[in-house]
Amino acid sequence: MINALIPHKVSLPKAQRTLCAAQYVRMSTDHQRYSIENQAAAIATYAQARGLEIVRTYRDDGESGLGIRNRPGLTSLITDVRQGRVNFDHILIYDVSRWGRFQDIDESAHYEFICREAGMTVCYCAEQFENDGSVISGIIKNIKRVMAAEYSRELGVKVHTGACHLSRLGFRQGGHPSFGLRRELIDENGRSKGIMETGQWKSLQTDRVILRPGPQHEIEMVRLIFDFFVKRHLTETKIARELNLGDARNRGRPWTFAQIHYLLQNDNYIGTNRYNRHSARLRTVRKENPPADWIKKEDAFEPVVDKEIFAKAQQILEDRRHCWGVSDEEMLKRLRVLLHRRGRLSRDIINETEGIPSSVAYLTRFGSLRAAYRLIGYSPKRSYEYVESRTVRRDMVKALARKIAAWLAKSGEDVRLNQAHQILKIHAVAISFRVARSRLSHGATHPSWVIIRGRHLPPGLIVVVRLNEGNREIKDYLLMPASQLVGRELRFSERNQERFGLRRYGTVAGIMETIKRRLSNLAFLTKPTASDLDRSTETTQ
Repeated sequence: MINALIPHKVSLPKAQRTLCAAQYVRMSTDHQRYSIENQAAAIATYAQARGLEIVRTYRDDGESGLGIRNRPGLTSLITDVRQGRVNFDHILIYDVSRWGRFQDIDESAHYEFICREAGMTVCYCAEQFENDGSVISGIIKNIKRVMAAEYSRELGVKVHTGACHLSRLGFRQGGHPSFGLRRELIDENGRSKGIMETGQWKSLQTDRVILRPGPQHEIEMVRLIFDFFVKRHLTETKIARELNLGDARNRGRPWTFAQIHYLLQNDNYIGTNRYNRHSARLRTVRKENPPADWIKKEDAFEPVVDKEIFAKAQQILEDRRHCWGVSDEEMLKRLRVLLHRRGRLSRDIINETEGIPSSVAYLTRFGSLRAAYRLIGYSPKRSYEYVESRTVRRDMVKALARKIAAWLAKSGEDVRLNQAHQILKIHAVAISFRVARSRLSHGATHPSWVIIRGRHLPPGLIVVVRLNEGNREIKDYLLMPASQLVGRELRFSERNQERFGLRRYGTVAGIMETIKRRLSNLAFLTKPTASDLDRSTETTQ
């Protein structure tokens, strides 16, 4: 199936069978007018007329053309061209819009320039101009790029307008519902077509989705959570602890503060359909819309929670969240009274006490709870040094990642830096960064160090910055395979660090040289041979 898009060889004179080409095909949705097969057929006709042999296919199925991050096919094409792993000199695309609907047309031009700089001829097979570098073709091509981008903008406005209209009618817009609710699919006449399971989508444009109460045991748990919060005055953390102790689970996972807090604010539970609170149009940064733009439809479906109970929960949250008219001195005075009464302070103690602003209010007013504690002379027994030094560690990792990336790029490597998670991508190798902090256990004479795994850890290598025993200065650097960091954290000492594949370096230069050697060995092992380049049926996705 993977080679189905490569047309059969056409008998041509030997003089014409000298040029090889790769094709790039993309389809953003299943409803696309031009399917991938139709694109490939048009490209094959174009190639046959010009004596080109298609030897490789790059494809993106069901991927938007607004960017490149979500398109492995185009990413692989650009990477192969940059690194010279090609056996073709032409790149065939159906039209300008299949290359992408980039909102910045310079980005579209940038990727084409990378290909042309590497000696590739980029052809748009269905366009009415030859991409020959002439002034006329350049003007028309840029107009086409603007038109492709504008199509996405106009379509986005139409889709958003339609979604707002359906929301006003009470139909559900969005993904999976909250705990205790289910999505029901109905046809254009309002007849039910069944409950939709996780991962299922409606297939007909005339179908609509509404919310329905879920299983009875989930409904009872939702009501229990509101009772805990409103009648027993438990905080979100204590509610989560109570539920987890009773083996109650949120779709198989333990309850958390954030989940309980979100549930308590969700007015879906009183039958209200709300939409357009947030937006991230055309893959821009997600932002919160002003309340005037929100779409709200009350009594859109059967409620799960009593409206009076829900209103009381919102009032409690509102009282905790805001402290209008309360001065800094008054807030600190109330905190001192609470400390005198309870003997200690914590987020839960503050949140569960009536007549005192919430912990979020203190955080907003004074920057952090610890800052408020200092102003009233309270020193909690728990050390917050780890939290307070988080920014320093983050900057440390960021600076090291940029330094190694710049050095590798200067040495000729194609380096990509994921700035959100500080991960380097070179060839097929991912390099992550972690900080090892020192811990001295009770009764121990020698310190140990702990590396936190974190959420985002791709296979590859980990560069570890090891801090000294006071966790204030860099002691040295370590390099280890990511496969060794399997649990939530890894604890090691000077005696057993080699058991975890940790290799020590005194300077950054030493660790960079080792990374460079490993990349060189990988490039040698993965370098295509002559026999590889002769395989005309090779396909890359």
